[in-house]
Amino acid sequence: MIYTLTLNPALDYRIQVQDFKPGQVNRTESEKIFAGGKGINVSTVLHNLGAETLALGFLAGFTGAAVSLLMKQSGVPQDFILLPEGNTRINVKLLAQDETEINGRGAQIDAVSMQKLYDRLDAMQEGDTLVLAGSIPDSLPDSVYCDIMKRYQDKNIRFAVDASGDLLKKSLAYHPFLIKPNHHELGELFGVKLHRPAEAVRYAQKLQEWGARNILVSMAEKGAVLVCEDGEVYQQAAFRGTVISSTGAGDSMLAGFLAAYEKSQNPLQALYLGISAGSASAFSENLASKEQIAELFKKLIQN
Repeated sequence: MIYTLTLNPALDYRIQVQDFKPGQVNRTESEKIFAGGKGINVSTVLHNLGAETLALGFLAGFTGAAVSLLMKQSGVPQDFILLPEGNTRINVKLLAQDETEINGRGAQIDAVSMQKLYDRLDAMQEGDTLVLAGSIPDSLPDSVYCDIMKRYQDKNIRFAVDASGDLLKKSLAYHPFLIKPNHHELGELFGVKLHRPAEAVRYAQKLQEWGARNILVSMAEKGAVLVCEDGEVYQQAAFRGTVISSTGAGDSMLAGFLAAYEKSQNPLQALYLGISAGSASAFSENLASKEQIAELFKKLIQN
């Protein structure tokens, strides 16, 4: 089972404006509403690929009910804790001349609700995977990812961490099975800008010295690199295509990687499915379907 944890989910409101003018009335050309949050995105693509997954986290208010309904309509398994007060945040994604995001803050998470989350996590079994993805809301301590990993470190759970900055750096003490920074996030940890896959490999190997086991680095149009705990290094160029939206592409890559690794234990096959899933989502208005991912994956294994 692959569990995902989204501590601060959102109702994503994605709007497209042909010629956005700040300070004026603008009218949308299209509007779409999605269940948002990195862990939710990962579970959605895992479900699309036929992998066994369960999305965990917190929801609140009428916006939280909408997130849950959208996930039910997509068939994505979920077991969220309902918070007693507040509303799940709304994130606005404005697609115009540039891609702009305005993210809400989210509801407050109380101690009783946090204990309910631990009760759900206690059901994890040896060999399960837990994806810790995205930001931590203000009502929880920055140490919460580390607290969770420490609590279950003797249970032989595979931890996959998709975070940035100190949140990612502190998690390395618990030797996560996989981390998935993009090249900007990786560079920020060392105060450098990374432009080439070879540079990403060098700094990913430094993260192994700090405790990470496997590092998957997404590099946008340059593809991705995978640095494995056995010392193997793999690189894969990106697919060429028209990017409709980058939202969820990195989450889709992580989902594809985990789905393939769960099935085959083959890191190269996992990289192939990961980059196929990430690209398929980038080329689509929604998160990628199994058929869209399979079409790209087939091209990779035939070459």
